[in-house]
Amino acid sequence: MLSKNEQKLAEVREMTAEILEDLLISQRLALQAIEACDPKSFEQVKVPLKLINKKVDEVDNLILRIFALYTPEASDLREMVAFLKITSALQRIAINEKNYIKNMEVCNPKAGEDVRRVIKESLSINRCTIKALEYAVEMLHEVEDKDRLKDLASKIDVENSKTDDIYSLIEKDALQVMHKEHVINEEILNLLKFIRKNSKIIDRLDDISSKLIFARIGGLL
Repeated sequence: MLSKNEQKLAEVREMTAEILEDLLISQRLALQAIEACDPKSFEQVKVPLKLINKKVDEVDNLILRIFALYTPEASDLREMVAFLKITSALQRIAINEKNYIKNMEVCNPKAGEDVRRVIKESLSINRCTIKALEYAVEMLHEVEDKDRLKDLASKIDVENSKTDDIYSLIEKDALQVMHKEHVINEEILNLLKFIRKNSKIIDRLDDISSKLIFARIGGLL
């Protein structure tokens, strides 16, 4: 039978996983909306993000109550410290997603061919982000198998590396087109900026995975 402290920690994990799942749903909806280039669909993307701040506050408050009411052992204490940092990262991911969706409203039936092309190429980054979010959710639920935990963290790192490569290729191609046409396309430059910010979400997921490794295995935070 789980102790009261263990029960509360399990609750922290589940609540945090729920936040990650909301972010995952939002990313999936964003991919669908951008693939369809449908402005009406963008409103649906924002729905899973509306309660993120409230849910993060609830997790943080629960952790503080565990600190105040119980005497956590060293491993539990390590995990709670890690989760306080994880919730902060989740909040920043939600901000990233909100800004990205707002900026991607340039994807509409009136968008130019160059804009549509760059957006279509950038969707590989969204797919990598979705995979990384799925791995992060699985990491939160994995509390026993340390090898599996390390494997999932490695997979997130791979997706992160892939997004860097994808963005570099998109940027290179866009700049080559501008050089060839002797024109600075401000719309494309702004679009590249939005895509780059979206790719930073996986950086934060990589950071979350390292904190989960710290929580379950130890090491440096």
